Amino acid sequence: MRAHLPSRCRLAALFALSATLSLAGAAEAVYPGTIVLNVDATNLAQQIFSVHASIPVKAGKLTLLYPQWVPGSHGPSGPLNQLAGLTLRGNGKALAWRRDPLNMFAFDIEVPPGVATLEADYQFLSPLDGKQGRVTMTPEMLGVQWHTLALYPSGYASRRIMVQPTLTLPRGWQYASALAPAGRRGDAVTFQALDLETLVDSPLFAGRHFKRIDLDPGAPAPVFLNVVADDAESLESTPEQIDAHRALVQQAYKLFQSRHYARYDFLLALSDEFGAIGREHQQSSENAVKPDYFSEWTKSESERTLLAHEFVHSWNGKFRRPADQDTADFNTPLQNSLLWVYEGQTQYWGQVLAARSGLIAPEHVRELFAATAAHFEQVRGRGWRALQDTTNDPIISARRALGWGNWQRSEDYYSEGLLIWLDVDTKLRELSADTRSLDDFARAFFGVEDGAVRASPYTFADVVKALDALAPHDWRAFLRARLDGNGPGAPLDGLARAGWKLVYTDTQSEFLKGAEARGPWTDFSYSLGFAVDKEGKLGKLLWQGPGFQAGLAGGSTLLAVNGRAYKPELLKAAVKAAKGGSQPIELLVKKSAQFRSVTLDYHGGLRYPRLERVEGGPDRLQAILQPLR
Repeated sequence: MRAHLPSRCRLAALFALSATLSLAGAAEAVYPGTIVLNVDATNLAQQIFSVHASIPVKAGKLTLLYPQWVPGSHGPSGPLNQLAGLTLRGNGKALAWRRDPLNMFAFDIEVPPGVATLEADYQFLSPLDGKQGRVTMTPEMLGVQWHTLALYPSGYASRRIMVQPTLTLPRGWQYASALAPAGRRGDAVTFQALDLETLVDSPLFAGRHFKRIDLDPGAPAPVFLNVVADDAESLESTPEQIDAHRALVQQAYKLFQSRHYARYDFLLALSDEFGAIGREHQQSSENAVKPDYFSEWTKSESERTLLAHEFVHSWNGKFRRPADQDTADFNTPLQNSLLWVYEGQTQYWGQVLAARSGLIAPEHVRELFAATAAHFEQVRGRGWRALQDTTNDPIISARRALGWGNWQRSEDYYSEGLLIWLDVDTKLRELSADTRSLDDFARAFFGVEDGAVRASPYTFADVVKALDALAPHDWRAFLRARLDGNGPGAPLDGLARAGWKLVYTDTQSEFLKGAEARGPWTDFSYSLGFAVDKEGKLGKLLWQGPGFQAGLAGGSTLLAVNGRAYKPELLKAAVKAAKGGSQPIELLVKKSAQFRSVTLDYHGGLRYPRLERVEGGPDRLQAILQPLR
């Protein structure tokens, strides 16, 4: 029985329904005139973007919207709290605005007779540090995400609203974007007018230290790697490093056999200050990693799936877009039911293409598969929460940290989705005597309409139909069992069919050891059931694992192991010493103002995941990771 909604919630629901129906009716109407959007991004010291917008209007009621549902974030993540100073004028006179009490992202204005242009001034107060959000402006670089800077009229589809953007940069800075420039006067760059949907899908990176690398010289659809960095030295790369990025482009073309952009721009920031990001766009991507991406090439290998992942999104997620993500504007709620395709298959291709291009050695991608399989093998939340439901997580949790992620689950449609698509790939190969694979699905499903840039929506039924055309099978039941079923254990059929099985050893591989060293955690997940960060804080507790059973909780600080000050090496030695014995491991932990001793009665030794070859069958994993010819 459905509970009665409180009156305020009922009104909000009715408002949303009314707005959706109204927008559907006006979806083909073109907004009269062009919004002129001027952004000043020169205030580096205070990290403030100042905006002046000239909006064509008619007399009467007008509602301006600030984008709430941001593509690529999969939830209502528009940073409304960072919009400030909104003042409106018409014919030089101040006009009052009123925020809609049921929709905080809507501003109502009464436009007086005779006013043809609404002049709006406001600021985007970009985060000053990571506690306020992702840092997008530093003394050396900045990132422009147009959805943070735009107000637009309600009642029109975003693709029917034209905008003429101009951006003023700090003196002498260079920039990169998929936007087409119309002219530059000094440090003010004007771009060609375009629709609001494409503008929001076309971010910009700029910086003091900048380098552009052509990844497909002479191609009719150019692809550039545009790099901004904290210092000039970080921009330096070797020919071999660039060759791997060029191979990524070519391997993607061999996989999809199509392009869905006129030009593609990788936007890559190498920084300790600029906020980390990986966000997809149809003709570009936003990427930010540590400044040693090139200079410590061998150490950064485990992080080099990012560009491959975001590049794949040009085909999967942006061109072929789930139908329930293809909304008319940025204030209509998204639905995430197909994120296991949108993100899960992209996660799969990101790692496969990283191997095929040489960005990561194939044997190391195999180790990433092992780590993923081991992680989900012990996600206890699989016992009560289906993978399908995790596609709602960006809306449920707004991507905030979880206290008990192993039990609550999070956005598992990414990496558990990878295991499902490995399962599909190997099943296709098995059914077809290895004459068909997920490569064929990629070409048939994402590779259509070469050159088209508009969105091509799809449904679950379309996915099933495309798989069935390759190898007849009950694909609907196959997928629904994996999406709607529960644990225990991870979905490892794909690994088995690929000729490999998950095992654990007491020695961590050099590749995963290096990846751990660059990350924030020392991982005892498969032994003690928790991880420890560089400050000694506990996290990632395994629900009902040894640490949980001993009463440990995330956020506690590990101070001592068997009476000695904590160090990662000391805890590893203690786990080794306790293996096969009866002596427990004694920990001293602090949570808030309380200190206490905790006894871990664990004697299984250190455990780290690896894949072990199963003899007697084909090595399909090797075939999957081989470059396409």
